[in-house]
Amino acid sequence: MSDLGVGFGYLVQGQRWVARHGKQFGFGLIPGLITLVLYAAALTALALWGTDFVAWATPFADEWSSPWLGLFRGFLTAVLFALALLLAVVTFTAVTLLIGQPFYENLSEKVDRDVSPDGTAPESGLPLWRELLISARDSLRIVVRAAVWGVLLFGLGFIPFVGQTVVPVIGFIVTGFFLTEELTGVALQRRRVELRERLTLLRSRKTLVWGFGTPLALAFVVPFVAVFLMPGAVAGATLMARDLLGEQTGENENEDENQAQGDSVTPW
Repeated sequence: MSDLGVGFGYLVQGQRWVARHGKQFGFGLIPGLITLVLYAAALTALALWGTDFVAWATPFADEWSSPWLGLFRGFLTAVLFALALLLAVVTFTAVTLLIGQPFYENLSEKVDRDVSPDGTAPESGLPLWRELLISARDSLRIVVRAAVWGVLLFGLGFIPFVGQTVVPVIGFIVTGFFLTEELTGVALQRRRVELRERLTLLRSRKTLVWGFGTPLALAFVVPFVAVFLMPGAVAGATLMARDLLGEQTGENENEDENQAQGDSVTPW
């Protein structure tokens, strides 16, 4: 099987894992729902007052005659909202992972134990506040990189034909790469793998990353879908992280026993 198929397979396996572990899935929904409410409020505010903001930001156009004033400010309002949507898709994972760091750390550890031949999971040994700080710092760096790509692709979108066909495809591929980085970062950060090393690992297996991240980026365009896929995406990304590091994977004989006992979550 090609790396594209393997990457998509990890995404499917992650969803199956959380389907078998109901409590992890339930707790994993909470951070996504919180993020969804925050983003929905922000986008609603932008939709209601975006036109006023553009008018305030372009006082030099107040004296323009009709229809140029309306066309100019309408175009800027549409651009502003489009960029906000792109930023929301790119940053949704980062913000959700930051809010739900304890839950997703716990979920990722359980996946590691289930598939590790000896039933163990790597631990960073860092206090929670330090892990949150590192996660926030790395997420900010990724968001900046993604924003640069977003501005570039937005500019290319004005090229006839290419902007309406090739550029959107590239946009989803790029978004998928950054989503995968954020998601695998949960497992790789526990292994003390720094951001630069993580990016090097992902770039060495681009087709694997695209197979995992691109379908996820397409699904994440729908906010409610993103919320329900997040727990499984973290689980699948943990499996991918093990693959990237060449760690052996096997069936944990205690999985069924743990599941029967409820496999409770202790996020703190």
